[in-house]
Amino acid sequence: MKFVDRKEETAILTRAFAREEPSLYVIYGRRRLGKSTLINRLMREDDIYFMADRADQTQQRALLADTIAIHYPGFNNVVYPSWESLFLQLSMVASRCFVLCLDEFPNMVRSCQELPSVLQRLIDTKKLRYHVLICGSSQHMMQDIVLNSSEPLYGRARQILKFLPISINYMCEALPMLSAEDAVDNYSVLGGVPRYWELREDESSLLDMIMDMIANPVGMLYDETDRLLADDLDRTTLATSILSLIGNGVNRMAEIASRLSRKATDISNPMSKLMKLGYIEREMPFGENVRNSKKTLYKLNDPFLRFYYRFVVRLQSQILQARTSKGMHDYVQKYITDNFADFVAPQWEQLCREAVSGATLFDTTWNVASRWWGTLERGRQAEFDVVAESLDKKSLLIGECKWTAEENAEHLLQDLKTRSENFSYLKGHNVYYALFLRHKPIDGMQENVFLPQDIIKAE
Repeated sequence: MKFVDRKEETAILTRAFAREEPSLYVIYGRRRLGKSTLINRLMREDDIYFMADRADQTQQRALLADTIAIHYPGFNNVVYPSWESLFLQLSMVASRCFVLCLDEFPNMVRSCQELPSVLQRLIDTKKLRYHVLICGSSQHMMQDIVLNSSEPLYGRARQILKFLPISINYMCEALPMLSAEDAVDNYSVLGGVPRYWELREDESSLLDMIMDMIANPVGMLYDETDRLLADDLDRTTLATSILSLIGNGVNRMAEIASRLSRKATDISNPMSKLMKLGYIEREMPFGENVRNSKKTLYKLNDPFLRFYYRFVVRLQSQILQARTSKGMHDYVQKYITDNFADFVAPQWEQLCREAVSGATLFDTTWNVASRWWGTLERGRQAEFDVVAESLDKKSLLIGECKWTAEENAEHLLQDLKTRSENFSYLKGHNVYYALFLRHKPIDGMQENVFLPQDIIKAE
């Protein structure tokens, strides 16, 4: 698969590697985002890359010494009794400032909790003659190692990069066989995780990938959620239960706690951790004050998790039977197919909000777009998929999103205007209406209509 995006990260690391003053650099982010791939693309011939496993520290030092010996023959002829002795010896033999990359650094810390203190001492005393780049998929551990003010390496890093999922704007570039509409479907399952995209490239369709790799007990991604949570949490049972409830429509803190037979205060800490990891997002209606809102909802912020808990967990018994029963295999496949458009719809709404945020539409530049739900006059309940105020605060955009076929745009637009007549935020604004549709409307209307190809634009 073609390497896409990561332009900013590439520029930052390229400049970092070229510096002559030895420094500490940090990269972290959830697994499969391409951290190691980018590092190896940028490393030069004399840079040293080491992937740590979960062996004890003596074995890890021996393996690192073997790796260094490829560049400095004979380096592994010595048994190093400590990390400090190994790092100092590498400084002794170094002829220039290169990069020593310690990938999956949390594995090294698990086997030697003093390692961050060792590095801190060597950095502070300027005894290293090379850059040290530490990288890890355990977001919690990496954040604690370098961002916790009580930890030894706090404030020592010259640059800290957190890798985030890639925008959908790059999906069609990475997977050119996809149309814009296909990209929305694929992104709704695979999110912005390049390793998932790479696996998708080898499958003839998204459904084939789902049935082969996700909704399949022997599939490569069947246990992916367990691995993601295990990277950051010592105990995953409660987190899994919370994610499963939210993924199946339980979106309020009180209701989540009730379903788990716990108090809301009992789950606030794990909820906070899941939000910090980027797996849960807190959502409030447009215009609500973050601190005072009582309308807070929680939703899964990761497309893969959304799919897994919506389908794989719900169909777990049937998926296990499907290995030996063609009828059950067909049932699972049909269930996913029949409910897939409804599953994609919320992701399409989110993509539309993201596309509006900061964009110029109707010759107006818009602030961050949100969803709104609540009560209008006379107790009438309403919901608007996209609401955004212009940066100059003079205009308001209200949008409707549909991931269905054969929509009549004129009717949708009129309905949107009628439903929003008593929307309090209209006052004092120039109002613009937008329709975000899966297909061209059957009435041929083009004005105010935005399609997937308008939302997905390569950067």
